[in-house]
Amino acid sequence: MGLYGGNSTYGKHLLLSFLLLTLCLQLFVPRQLSAQSEGESNYLDSINSDEDGGKLAYPSFVLAEPVMNEIYVIDSMVRIIIYSSDLFPLYTLSKRNGIESPQGLAVDEKGDVYVAQALSKSDPKNRISVFNACLNWEQNIYFEGFEGADSFMPYRIAIDKNGLIYVAGLHFPGVIVLDKNGKFLDIMSPEEGDKKARLNNVMIDRKGKIYLLSEEESRIYVYDENRKFLFKFGEKGGNAGKLSRPKGIAVDYNVGKMYVVDYMRHTVNIYDMDGKYISEFGGMGWTEGWFQHPTDITIDSKGRLFVSDTFNDRIQVFKSM
Repeated sequence: MGLYGGNSTYGKHLLLSFLLLTLCLQLFVPRQLSAQSEGESNYLDSINSDEDGGKLAYPSFVLAEPVMNEIYVIDSMVRIIIYSSDLFPLYTLSKRNGIESPQGLAVDEKGDVYVAQALSKSDPKNRISVFNACLNWEQNIYFEGFEGADSFMPYRIAIDKNGLIYVAGLHFPGVIVLDKNGKFLDIMSPEEGDKKARLNNVMIDRKGKIYLLSEEESRIYVYDENRKFLFKFGEKGGNAGKLSRPKGIAVDYNVGKMYVVDYMRHTVNIYDMDGKYISEFGGMGWTEGWFQHPTDITIDSKGRLFVSDTFNDRIQVFKSM
C-alpha cells in the first residue's frame, strides 16, 4: 500500500488537499512577500524600552529633531521619552515636569520644546506647553482669536524657520497659525468639493514646505514656505497605492521621496516629490518590518525612518531608500 493508502478514498482526498494547499501557498505567499520585501531589506533596528528598562506602551508619536539629533517619543504612559541618535534613552518628561496629556510636539531652532496638550484635571484648557532647551517649563499658550478656539484640541505641531507655530487639531477644518508669542495669525483651510477638509497633522520639511494631512480625505496638501498652495496627493482606498487612514508624513530630499504611514493598511506608502505613488512596505504583522496600526513617521539627518508601530509597542527604524 502506498503513502496515501493506495486507491482508497481517504488517500485521494488527502492527496487532493495537499495539492490544493500547495497551490494556495504558491499564489498567496509571493504577494505577501512582495508587499513586504522593501521594508524587510531596509529594516535597521527597533526602540522597545524606556530609560528604566521598562517597555514602551502604545507609542503614538515620534519626532527626529535636527537641533540635537535626538528622538522624541510619546506613549500611553503619559510621558515623553528622549533618545540619543544611537537610540539610547536619555531623559523622560512626565507629570512631575508638567506633562499630563501630551499629543504631539515640535522643537524650534533654539531647542525649545512645544508640547500639544489636551485639557487635564490641573488645567481645564487645551494648550501648548513650552519648555526651554534645558527642558524646564516656561509657559502655556492658550487658543483664542478664532471660531472654535475654546474647544480646539491641539494634536500635532510644526514650527517654521521664522518661529511661526502651526497647529493641527483632531479633525479640525484647518491648521491654526500662531506667531512666536502664541498670538493667532491665520487658518490654513484646504477644501475638498464644497467643504473644508478636516485635518489631523502638519509637518514642515527642511526646505520650508508645509504639509497638511487629512485622515478623513486620505489626502496630503502641500504648500510653499509662504503658505501658497502647490499641489495635493493621495487617494482613498484599501488596496496598494491607496490610503485608508493616513496619519503622518516624512520627506527625504536626499532620495527624493515622501513617506506616508497608513494606520488601517499597516503600511508605509512611498511617493516621489510630485506625489506620484511608487511603492509601499509593511503590512499587518508582529515581526521586524511588519506593523500593527502605525500612527506616526519621521526621518532624521542620517536618512533613517522612524515609525511608531503602536500596537506592537515599539518604534521601528528603517533606512530611507
